Amino acid sequence: MRLLWLALFPAALAAPSSSLSGPASSTIASSTAHVSSGTGSAPQSSSVSTSSAVSASPASLPSSTLLSTSSASSIATTPSSSVTEPIIQPPVVPTTFVPFPVPSEQPVHDVFETTDPSKPPEVGSLIIPDFGPAWDAAYKKAKAKVASFSLEEKVSVASGVGGNSRCVGNIQPIEPIDGRGWPGLCLEDAPLGVRLTDFVTGFPTGINTAATFNRRLIRARGLAMGQEHVGKGVNVALGPMMNLGRVAEGGRNWEGFGADPYLAGEVAYETILGMQQGGVQACAKHLVDNEQETKRTTSSSDVDDRTQHEIYTHPFLRSIMAGVTSLMCSYSGFLSAFPGDGLNSCADLINGTWACENENVLSGIVKFETGFRGYIMSDWGATHSTMSVATGLDMEMPDNHFFSNSLVTYVNNGTIPESRIDDMATRILAGWYFTHQDASSFPAVNFAANDPDNDALNEHIDVQADHDKIVREIGAASIALLKNVDGALPLKKPRSLVLIGSDAGPGISGPNENQLGNTRGVDGVLVMGSGSGIANMTYLVTPREAIQRRAREDHTSVFWFFDDFNVARAGNVARKKSAALVFISADSGEGADRTNLTAWRNGEALVQAAAAQNNNTIVVVNSVGPIIVEPWVDHPNVTAVLWAGVPGQEVGNAIADVLWGDWNPSGRLPYTIAKRIEDYGAQVVPANGIPDVIAVPYNDRLLIDYRHFDANNIEPRFEFGFGLSYTKFEYLGLSVTRIPARGGDTAAANAWDSGSASPRVEGGSTAAWLHRPAYEVSFTIKNTGSVAGAETPQLYVNFPQSSGEPPSVLRGFDSTPVIKPGQSQKVSLPLSRYDLSIWDVVAQGWRRPEGAIGVTIGASSRDRRLKGTLSGNV
Repeated sequence: MRLLWLALFPAALAAPSSSLSGPASSTIASSTAHVSSGTGSAPQSSSVSTSSAVSASPASLPSSTLLSTSSASSIATTPSSSVTEPIIQPPVVPTTFVPFPVPSEQPVHDVFETTDPSKPPEVGSLIIPDFGPAWDAAYKKAKAKVASFSLEEKVSVASGVGGNSRCVGNIQPIEPIDGRGWPGLCLEDAPLGVRLTDFVTGFPTGINTAATFNRRLIRARGLAMGQEHVGKGVNVALGPMMNLGRVAEGGRNWEGFGADPYLAGEVAYETILGMQQGGVQACAKHLVDNEQETKRTTSSSDVDDRTQHEIYTHPFLRSIMAGVTSLMCSYSGFLSAFPGDGLNSCADLINGTWACENENVLSGIVKFETGFRGYIMSDWGATHSTMSVATGLDMEMPDNHFFSNSLVTYVNNGTIPESRIDDMATRILAGWYFTHQDASSFPAVNFAANDPDNDALNEHIDVQADHDKIVREIGAASIALLKNVDGALPLKKPRSLVLIGSDAGPGISGPNENQLGNTRGVDGVLVMGSGSGIANMTYLVTPREAIQRRAREDHTSVFWFFDDFNVARAGNVARKKSAALVFISADSGEGADRTNLTAWRNGEALVQAAAAQNNNTIVVVNSVGPIIVEPWVDHPNVTAVLWAGVPGQEVGNAIADVLWGDWNPSGRLPYTIAKRIEDYGAQVVPANGIPDVIAVPYNDRLLIDYRHFDANNIEPRFEFGFGLSYTKFEYLGLSVTRIPARGGDTAAANAWDSGSASPRVEGGSTAAWLHRPAYEVSFTIKNTGSVAGAETPQLYVNFPQSSGEPPSVLRGFDSTPVIKPGQSQKVSLPLSRYDLSIWDVVAQGWRRPEGAIGVTIGASSRDRRLKGTLSGNV
C-alpha cells in the first residue's frame, strides 16, 4: 500500500498553492472518509468514498499505517439517541500495515543533544532536545511487554473506560501473571490542575500563562502541574490545550495560549517539557481545527493545506519536539443522532472527514511529517467506527466502544492485521516507559474523580507544596496594563479606596461552586472558565481580601459595593474616594461560545457610573478573552485599565501586587482587542437551527488575529502583544548575525538555502537542521525611566510580499530580568530556517520564499522600535 501512495503522490503535488485572498479552498477530499451504511444523505461537506482508488490531496503522503479508503467498516446501530453496541458488518477489503520508519539523526554538540524527559534542556537553551534514544529504550521495553499479551489484552490497552472508574478516563490493568502484567493508565483533566479531587492547586489558565511571554514561568507552571498529577497517581494529564483563538468569542479560548501559532507553540513546548519533567504524560489537544464550540460535534472545519501547516498544526509540531507522549484528536462531548450515517455519535470533521479518522492529519502530518512516536487518543465519544485504527488512531476513550466491541473481531476476520494492534499497544506502553512510570516509586491512584464522597477511595493526599508562589507570580506577570494616565498607577498611599462590582469579592457559595461544570452564573471574582478545563481550588484569595490587607499598611480606608445592578448607588459610593476600582468580568466555558464581547453583570454601566462621579476610576478586567471597551475606555475619568484575565486562585494577591507596584506590569495581550466585533477576521459560525453538519470555512487563512488587522489596515483598540509599564524602555543596537552550520544534515540545509523545499521524509518537519538557530538577532534594552521593571520584547519577521504571508508574523519573544533605572540588558533571539519558511503545497515541504526578509523588534505587533534585514544565504 505504501507503493500505491507513492505512485499517486505526484497528483497531490500538482495541487495549486494557497493564497491569502479569494474564496475558501474547496474541501480536501479525504482518503479515509467514513463509509456510511445508512440510506440517508451524506453529512454536509463530508467526503464519502467507497471506490478502490486512493484520493490524493495536498496533505496526502506516503502512509505507513492502515489504508482504509476502500475498506472502511460498514457499521450500523439501532436508531436511538444514545450509543449502543455496534452491529459488526464485514468490511469491504482487508487492510495492510507497515510501520513508519523511525527518523534518525546524529546528535550535534550544543545543537541537537540526547535528552531524557526527566532532564529537559534549561529554560532559554538553544539546544534542540533529541528524545530519540529515550524513545528507543521505551519502545524496546514496550515491545517486550506487548509480546506477552494476548490479542484481547492488546485491544484492552487501546480501549478506554470511564463510568465508575477512579479517573475520568482509564485503561484497565492487565493482571500480572508470572510478572507479565501492567497496571493500566489513569487519564485525568485538566489544563490548569488536577480536576475533580482535593488538596490541589488552581493554576493560572492557559491564556494568562501565555500573557506572561515568560518562558521561565511557563516551564515552572508545567513542572508544578506535572508534580501534582503524579502526586495523585495520574499517568496522563489531558492537556495542554492549544487550539487557537481564531474567533474572539471562542468558548474555550481561555484554556489555550492565545491567537498566534508561534506563541501557542512556544508555550506548549515549555509547558510539556515541564509537565513531563514532573513525571506525568502530557496530552496535547485537540487535534486539530477545533476553534469554536458551537456545533462542535457536528461541524466541518474546512482548512487549506498551507494554512493547516503554518497555523493550526504548528503548536502540535512544537509539542512533538518537546517529546509529548500523546495527542488527542478533536472534540466530541455530546451524543446526538446524525441522520444518514448509521451512527449515533458525532465529532468534529476536518475537510469533511471525522477528526479522529482523518488520515491526512493523524498519519500524514503527525506520524509521517513530524515523526511522532507517541500515541493518538480520541476525545470522549469522538470515534465513529472501528476502522479509525486504519487511519492512525491508537486509543479510543469512552463513551463509544468501537475498539472494545469490534476490534478483536476485525483482526480475526482478516480486516485489520494484528501487527497494527501491536503498534497501537506498543505506542501506548512506550509513553508509560518514556516518562519512567514503570518505577516502583510512581504512586497509585489515590482519589476517585467520579465518587468524591467515598472515603475508602479518596485518600485526600495534599500535593500543593508551595505552588501558590508560582500561581501568584504568573498572576502578576500576566496582567497587562492597557491605560495609565498621569501615573494613576501604581497607587501611592491613597487615603481611601472603593471597590465596585461583584467581581472584586467572593462568590456566595465558596471558591468552586460557580466555577464547575457548565455553570455560567459566576457571582464572585472570575479566575477560570468552566467545563473540563478546570480544577478545584483549596482556597481563593479575592481582590477585596488582598487589597484590604495591603491598604492597611498605608492606613488607607477601604469600602466596597458589590451590587452590580444598583448603578445609581454604585456611582454615589465612588464619590469623594481617592480612587474607585471597578471590577468587571466576562466568562465562557466548554460547550458554548460567547454570544457577544461585552462585559457581564452590567459591567459597562458600573464603569460609567463610577467615572461620572470619580475622576480617578481604575478598571480591572477579569475576562476569558477580549471584550469591547469602547463605551468607556476613553472616558476622561477612567485613568487606568488593568487586564487581569483569569489568573487562578491567587487572583487577589496578583492584582494587588500590580496595583501597588510591587510587580511592575510586564504582561502582554495574547490576542487583539478590537474596536468592534466586526473588525475581527473570523466569527463563530452559528448553528441557526441546522440539524446536520455545518461548514466552518477558514476563509481568513493565514490572517489570524493581528495579521488580519495588519493586512487590512484596521486600527485595533489594543493590538496583540500590547502592554504598558510603570517605567520606560529604549531599544538600541540591532545586530543580525548568521550562525554557521555545525554538523547535521548540511546537504538539506544547503538545498534550503538555495531555494529548495525541505525533503519529504519521515520526521522532515521536525528535523534538527530545519530548527537549529540560523540567525542571531541581538539588541539592547535600556531602562530610561525611574522604576525597576522587566520588559517583554518581541521579534516579528516581515516576509517579502510575493510570499503571500501577512505583513508581520511573530517569531521570537523574551521577558528580561528586572532592569534597574539607567541600566541595560542585552537580548538575543534566534531564528531558524523553519522560522523563515513557508509551506510549499506543491513540493509538500518547508521553503524559503524568494526576496528579502526583514525583522522588526518592538514591544507589540505594532510597536516597531528596531528594523533590520536578513542578508546572505542562511
